[in-house]
Amino acid sequence: MSAIREPAAPVPPAIRVRGSLTRRLALLAALWVAAGLGVTGWFVVRLAEEQIEAAADARMTSLLDAVVAAAALDPVRGPILARAVSEPEFDRPLSGHYWQMSAAGGLVATSRSLWDQRLPAPRPDAEPRNEDILGPRDEPLRLLERHVQLEARFGTPRFQTVTVQVAVTRVPTDVEIGRLQKGLVLAFLGLGTGLVAVVALLVVWSLAPLRRAREELVEVRAGTREHVDLTVPSEIAPLVQEIEALIEQNRATVERARTHVGNLAHALKTPIAVLRNALDREELPAARAQAATLERLVQHHLRRARAGALAGAAGAEASPMAAAQSLATALRRLFSARGIAITVLGRDSARSRADPQDLTEMLGNLMENACKWAKSRIEARVMPGDPGMIRIEVEDDGPGLAEGQDAAALARGVRLDEAAPGSGLGLAIVADLAGLYGGTLSLNRGERLGGLRAVLELPGRF
Repeated sequence: MSAIREPAAPVPPAIRVRGSLTRRLALLAALWVAAGLGVTGWFVVRLAEEQIEAAADARMTSLLDAVVAAAALDPVRGPILARAVSEPEFDRPLSGHYWQMSAAGGLVATSRSLWDQRLPAPRPDAEPRNEDILGPRDEPLRLLERHVQLEARFGTPRFQTVTVQVAVTRVPTDVEIGRLQKGLVLAFLGLGTGLVAVVALLVVWSLAPLRRAREELVEVRAGTREHVDLTVPSEIAPLVQEIEALIEQNRATVERARTHVGNLAHALKTPIAVLRNALDREELPAARAQAATLERLVQHHLRRARAGALAGAAGAEASPMAAAQSLATALRRLFSARGIAITVLGRDSARSRADPQDLTEMLGNLMENACKWAKSRIEARVMPGDPGMIRIEVEDDGPGLAEGQDAAALARGVRLDEAAPGSGLGLAIVADLAGLYGGTLSLNRGERLGGLRAVLELPGRF
């Protein structure tokens, strides 16, 4: 019975896989090494060939000089060697070392090694000749040719032009060049293979932290590991830190969701029981009151759940000055009968890392609460707080809080003055929302206007 294989995890649509990074880097390295070593090898081989050929030409020039030094001009036979040249290969038939002298009138003298063959006829111009030719046995030869003036022993003219040619087989030179080429090609192939292998190993070794990070992420997703715990290079460390931050953010979001569900279930338990009893007894006013309480609790926890989901969202920013000025305009109209003056102070460049709707709700609760208790003046100030934080102060000139009542004022559902309208959830909602965004809400007596001063601190920048 064959084993059942689990299907591979689907690739998210936003991720497009395009081959292997290791193979891509190894291929690019191989191409670059091949191109670099190819050009370098060609240059080295060409330079070595020129050096070998130059050395061979230098040896041939020496032979040509020896033949010219021994040459003489006989009036009957034409060019001859007045003395022997110290090169035994010139005397061995078809040895691959030949000389030939040509004079006017078709008079030609050749080395014994040429036997009954001849070298190519000299050129009519006076330029020296240096080229490759085919020899008597179709072997490759290197030919040097020079035109010299020899003094005739008798007759006129006294000086005549004689063309001296020396040809030497290219076989030893070609063998030496071939051996050099083969050795260099093997050396460069070995060097290139080694370099590509080293680059591939370096790529594999360098990408090992990413593979380990992937393995640990798989374990985190499977639930067998809570954190990514790796020692990585500095280039990869920011990526791993962001991944770990994302894991923590997701874990915190899940925990907040569980907490909200638990709080909501706990908060709804008693009102639902009271509502059931009221309905059983047909007490409609009590049922309506409990229904309102249920609606209020649901709305409160929905706000907290939404704020909890948005608390870590990337790019969520809001302008406290814009929100405060908009609220001030609305509240001036709402409390126009009381003639309350609302002043908003601060810099427009301030930005809070919070959802704009949540920021408006927090400031709205604080400023509306201040309007309820103020005599004639309210000030909202936006200023820098601790590093990475902005500070928003809402102060009124009302009676303020008695000593020790700040904690009670922030408790959910607590109303310090039952005669005043409200549900007792306003300041508690502000404190909860601020906490979800990593901020705080504190209450104290104001120093400028003398009433209640609410200080809201949120993560942000100027």
